[in-house]
Amino acid sequence: MFTGIIEEIGRVRFLNKAGESARMSVEARTILEDIHMGDSISVSGACLTVVASDSGTFTVDISPETLGATTIGELRPGDPVNLERAIQAGGRFGGHMVSGHVDGVGALLRKTEQGNAQVLTFSSPKEILEVSVPKGSMAVDGVSLTINEIGEESFSVAVIPHTVRMTTLGARGIGIRVNLEADLIGKYVRRFLSRRMDDAKQTGRTIDMGFLSEHGFA
Repeated sequence: MFTGIIEEIGRVRFLNKAGESARMSVEARTILEDIHMGDSISVSGACLTVVASDSGTFTVDISPETLGATTIGELRPGDPVNLERAIQAGGRFGGHMVSGHVDGVGALLRKTEQGNAQVLTFSSPKEILEVSVPKGSMAVDGVSLTINEIGEESFSVAVIPHTVRMTTLGARGIGIRVNLEADLIGKYVRRFLSRRMDDAKQTGRTIDMGFLSEHGFA
């Protein structure tokens, strides 16, 4: 589990594809201070497992599922990536619950200045927007952000100067694709309500105040 608070920007040293899979090496500093074989690292929002490390890099294997569902396979040597280690039990939880399991890919549509912030608007698959709400959370390339507005096919966030400095988002150009992970709670709520609606069609019982009270929601 991650928080979406990026620890450093790493650089891809190599990404070697072999059939439907790949192996990637990433240059880092902070991440390497406490890294072990089998550790989970969020690399631009994708949870990847460390299979090797040395004094300047760590290496991960990338499955066909990850290559197909994220932008990881599009990376090239020298590309910057957001890095975060898994949260430790008892550690500060500064962002939101981020699993590192990417839900889909969007693209940067617009970038405007608003006071000290950059307002970024991203396209998004509709299934991600359906479990998102204004003032809720979204992980963009692994960065925990608060949603300002939601449109039919897009959402916007405000990125403060600290986030611009500490992540890759400030340098992203229009059209660049990003990994998106919707809020975990929203996905669970949608799953629960979807199953209840199916049950209601079969039993004739609807979701009303009595049902919500019975299940602890009211």
